[in-house]
Amino acid sequence: MTSAWIVVLAVAMGAPAAVPGYDKTRLRQDVAAIREAEVTGVEAQFWAPGGRITARAGVADLRSRRAMPAEGYFRIASTTKTFVATVVLQLVAEGKVALDEPVDKHLPKVVRGHGNDGRVITIRQLLQHTSGLYDYASDINATIASRADWQERRLARYSVRQLVAMALRHKPAFKPGARWAYSNTNYLLAGMIIQKVTGRSWDREVRERIVKPLGLRRTFNPATTSLPEPHAKAYVKFRPGEPWTDTTRSRDNFADGGLVSTITDLNRFFRALIGGRLLPAAELAEMRKTVPARVPDIPGQRYGLGLFWTPLTCGGGYWGHGGDGAGHKSREGVLDGGRHSVIVFTQSMIVEDAALRRHERAGQRLIDHALCAFKTGS
Repeated sequence: MTSAWIVVLAVAMGAPAAVPGYDKTRLRQDVAAIREAEVTGVEAQFWAPGGRITARAGVADLRSRRAMPAEGYFRIASTTKTFVATVVLQLVAEGKVALDEPVDKHLPKVVRGHGNDGRVITIRQLLQHTSGLYDYASDINATIASRADWQERRLARYSVRQLVAMALRHKPAFKPGARWAYSNTNYLLAGMIIQKVTGRSWDREVRERIVKPLGLRRTFNPATTSLPEPHAKAYVKFRPGEPWTDTTRSRDNFADGGLVSTITDLNRFFRALIGGRLLPAAELAEMRKTVPARVPDIPGQRYGLGLFWTPLTCGGGYWGHGGDGAGHKSREGVLDGGRHSVIVFTQSMIVEDAALRRHERAGQRLIDHALCAFKTGS
């Protein structure tokens, strides 16, 4: 697949963001490589002291063939979890929540049945995905395996409690704390705890505690199924070779993956978080305590409290939290100190293992190239 459009911007804040071996030319090449992995549209942004550079490739709409917009609104999916974990850790710092207290302290008798027990699951285990709770999204995804399924069920309505109940119909995967397994159910419960403790919804707390202080003017939890303009359309191929399905509209607005943002807002958030501007040192240290994540095709990846740590080929590693929605994929990489960061947004996916691996590898290579260029100076 050739790139129909490639646009590169250098936004100066003093001097253009570049490090030895990585500049706008190299960013453009890496973005083009992602586009070649059968991706309809991609935007990437690299920040370094002094400025930032942004590259876009592909199209925003397969019918009109219009170019990818600058700063398009994007469903960040599970990257939302980092915002939610940050709020919980702020509550920990305020003495309103303790990481190692049971879920039942704040949500009595909510987690019960089929071996699930909120009296023995801690808040830390929710945030770290070591609770053993079944992932409700597995049941949702099992009902959407084709273009026809999506068109019939894409706007189904659920409440948070319905989704939690869906998960609790299943036995836990393991004893709490025994190992790691990603489960969106954990963050539904974390959002419920935020509301119970503060009296306000998780997204209201995100807005007041993170969005407003950082000036993230284009980050929000959507009240409708549509995205504001400008945005690129999201697409999915449920099987290789079939036509793309437009999956832009969505009802996903829960604490496990509901936020909408832009590439600059997300870069600002992660730089502020890793740079120590959102959490006291003690709580940031707790967030960065990791366990092996065992993510396929990313050897050595680890998970903290709402944060992934991913190794770099040049040594060391970076922080972030990817998000995978229906056609929306975000990947972030931020070095310790928060001064160097890179974000990648893509607007499509093919639900087939080989295609997903190509897509993932291309995004990971861009992050690795950008951050290793800084670390090695070449």
